[in-house]
Amino acid sequence: MVDIVVSAVIAAIVGAACVYIYKEKKKGTKCIGCPMAGNCHSCQNTKTGSQK
Repeated sequence: MVDIVVSAVIAAIVGAACVYIYKEKKKGTKCIGCPMAGNCHSCQNTKTGSQK
């Protein structure tokens, strides 16, 4: 019984993470969870349209 509960909790966490990533990508976010709030080097390259 404990295994079922633990499996359900893990499945819920993974599912929620997948939904979050899907929503952010649909908005057009390039760096999901970027600690620099989108001001990092890779985010600036994607905003201007030039990529390495």
